[in-house]
Amino acid sequence: MVQSGPSQAIASRARPGCAGRQVSSGGATVETVKLGFVPAHRVPFDEQWARDMRRRCLSVMQQQPGIEWVVPDEGLTEGGIVRNDEDAEKVTKLFRDQGVQGIVIGAMTFGDEVSAVAVAQSLSGLPVLLFGTKEGDFLPDGGRRSDSFCGTLSIASGLYRRRIPFVFAGILFPEEPLFAQEINRFAGTCNTIKNFMGAKIGLIGPRPERFETCACDEVAMIQNFGQRLIPVSLPEVFVPARRLSDDDPDVQAIVADIKARADTSEVSNTTLARLSKLEKVLMDLAKSKGIRAMGLQCWNTIQMDYGVTPCLAMGRLTERGIMTACEVDIYGALTMLAQYEAARRVTVPHFIDWTIQHQQLENVFFAWHCGNAPMCLAAPGCRPQVRIQSILGKLFEGDAGQGAGEFELAPGPVTLSRLQEYDNRFKMLITKGEIIPDDRHLRGSWSWVKVENLDRLYRTLVQEGFVHHASMIPGDYSDVLAQFCQFAGIEVVLV
Repeated sequence: MVQSGPSQAIASRARPGCAGRQVSSGGATVETVKLGFVPAHRVPFDEQWARDMRRRCLSVMQQQPGIEWVVPDEGLTEGGIVRNDEDAEKVTKLFRDQGVQGIVIGAMTFGDEVSAVAVAQSLSGLPVLLFGTKEGDFLPDGGRRSDSFCGTLSIASGLYRRRIPFVFAGILFPEEPLFAQEINRFAGTCNTIKNFMGAKIGLIGPRPERFETCACDEVAMIQNFGQRLIPVSLPEVFVPARRLSDDDPDVQAIVADIKARADTSEVSNTTLARLSKLEKVLMDLAKSKGIRAMGLQCWNTIQMDYGVTPCLAMGRLTERGIMTACEVDIYGALTMLAQYEAARRVTVPHFIDWTIQHQQLENVFFAWHCGNAPMCLAAPGCRPQVRIQSILGKLFEGDAGQGAGEFELAPGPVTLSRLQEYDNRFKMLITKGEIIPDDRHLRGSWSWVKVENLDRLYRTLVQEGFVHHASMIPGDYSDVLAQFCQFAGIEVVLV
């Protein structure tokens, strides 16, 4: 067995979206994914060519950051390749024992379809990536070495015949840039499938009465994704938060971190303490129940009962790896989770409204919410401010209206997505844009986003029943999300 992966140590996990995982060549951090590689060969094609191609593939695969490879070595199968039923049984056991999250089948030569497909069939439920390798020069006698172009079709038809979902990377040499791109895309897909399917999602308080937008179907989540919705009443949060002392070490650490990273001059110490206690209780709740994402009722009960506006705490929870959506928008939280895992946790999303069109610029809209963005997304030189919330502050005086984290987000490419469900069928809007800078001081957590065609995007939102909430994450993860949707049974609406 050959196992490989980046040699860098795992660093601190305090802020999963901003720092703390395996370091890639570009300095970013990625969540490690374990993939199994099936180098398929058919006798009597050129076995030395198959072995050399296996070596060339592994040489490139092992350079990709954050991927741990599980591969049969020469002690497990002859030449470390898979050619018959016995090999397939050995490799299946290897993959199962090592807990691979996805399977990569490569036709090194023509490839034995039965053994290659048997591995995928025995580990049903795992995403599968198939690729073929290009042909070398003719042999001196005019014969061919590989016929992978032909054999890949046999493997593909075997997968299709058994209704095993798979994606096809192409026919290519491993040294081609597209090979590494497809491998990394698939790694993101596998990470998303692993952490999205079967996830536990917190429903913290009921949705706002006038926001039918945030309705969700728990049964649809169970049937489609095997997910579990965990309802939590607001008193289950407020009571333990009130019991915490201002001198609690965890509370003091959160307060100190907020003060170190944001301007808190406009809010009271009481507000900071309440925000910090809320963050601690929700984080402890997520850890104890295994919650990966949550929707929180962020108005009006929390202001009337607990006496703070939770926007900043929600952004900090997202930054710490617990995706937290406003207004108990569970499908919004699922969208955030999909984006976060598609990015392999190198960054975190901002839960936004499609708010307004730019008053002068074409194809530019205001991606905004009240003050919930993770502070690690702030624009360079923009120090976040903790302030009275720009909307709820008109309804609640004093500490109750305080708690928004206000700042402009950093410029650069972004991916925008929204998961929606009607009649037990899920679909996801996926589009791309770019945050453009603005020198004004505006309220909330915000950015101006330029897209290719705002009219077409907006018409799609309207005509496809997408709501006014979305998730936006730095970087281009549109291909990963689309591939994830293919395996998760989600219709892709690409704009």
